[in-house]
Amino acid sequence: MTEMQVISGTALPIGWKHIPLKHNLRRLSEKSKKGGKVVALENIESWTGRAIETESVFDGDGVDFRRGDILFGKLRPYLAKVYLAENAGEAVGDLWALRPQDHIEPRFAAYQLLEPGFIDRVNGSTTGAKMPRAEWGFVGSIKVPTPPIETQTAIARFLDRETGLIDGLIEKKTRFIALLKEKRAAVITHAVTKGIDPDAPMKDSGVDWLGRVPAHWDVLRIAALFREVSRPADPALPVLSVSIHDGVTDGELADEDRDRKVALSEDRTKYQGVAPGDLVYNMMRAWQGAFGAVAVKGLVSPAYVVAAPVTRFRTKFIEHLLHTKSAAEEIRRFSRGIADFRMRLYWDHFRALKVCLPPLEEQDRILSEIDAETARIDGLITLTERSIELLREKRSALITAAVTGKIDVRAAA
Repeated sequence: MTEMQVISGTALPIGWKHIPLKHNLRRLSEKSKKGGKVVALENIESWTGRAIETESVFDGDGVDFRRGDILFGKLRPYLAKVYLAENAGEAVGDLWALRPQDHIEPRFAAYQLLEPGFIDRVNGSTTGAKMPRAEWGFVGSIKVPTPPIETQTAIARFLDRETGLIDGLIEKKTRFIALLKEKRAAVITHAVTKGIDPDAPMKDSGVDWLGRVPAHWDVLRIAALFREVSRPADPALPVLSVSIHDGVTDGELADEDRDRKVALSEDRTKYQGVAPGDLVYNMMRAWQGAFGAVAVKGLVSPAYVVAAPVTRFRTKFIEHLLHTKSAAEEIRRFSRGIADFRMRLYWDHFRALKVCLPPLEEQDRILSEIDAETARIDGLITLTERSIELLREKRSALITAAVTGKIDVRAAA
């Protein structure tokens, strides 16, 4: 049992002190002149301290840092972006570059900055702006539990080992989720291009991206199934969104769930109406899979293309078909633009795309099979995501207990 003392109303192990952060870590401010590897918020993974290789946008002089310095995300501090530098470089303006003093073990300090209680205090000091920013005057004055450097080293060694084990489990589970998503996509692709009857005779569709399809399926142009429409808006209806992964929403998204790049117009008469059975797509993101079947009456952006069925079939079947990888490649071929971010799929080109379609009753059986199998896979994904969440909670709790002296790790380290 570790002997405890009370300092400023806080129980700490004997020998530990409460020290303002600025006495442990010195904030660097010298602007870079020599250049070097640029590190920004997007280069740091939240809550783990791991580096992510990305192309950082840099538009000014950064602050030089060296190996062993710590970068802390002062912009939106709730993201918990903390990185112990492995090499020298430049930190852009959304990061503080902090240098551990001689009495501080850098790895211990990095864990201390990742401690959820510390992050909460820093975040609580920011304003309610969309891009909250921490102030060093406040953060530097926060008193942090500081043990002797030998204990810091023991804690860092213990946490390196324990968080490494947890991170290894998280990585395995993350790979498992990726495999499940690949399986989900493969199930849908096979069902909407080959059917669910393994004994069905096959034929050459005559369309490269479709390949061989069941002999009794029709191969049709989009123009034989849909016509482009432009319906007036009913302001009383919800504004629906089209997602690359989830198709068309069944209701209006809350502001916090909406893509940060998309804002609702206050004038709902600017939108266009959609009805159940319509196919909606985002011209600029069609090549990424931004198609969806409409299930409820609503409104969509005037920038979207709305196509209404001209015969009887299940639009959801076409949605699944258009979400396949081979369809995405074909849609890219039909799109026009000089670069990916400018690619647009116009109706006059899309209407010429060829698709395959089974009889109506078979469409229903296939959709039912897809729903059942994807529900099973999604259930496994949800369980795995929850287990990852619990592991991350365990990781955070372990860091808190170690850096605040709630557990004695010297023997374990």
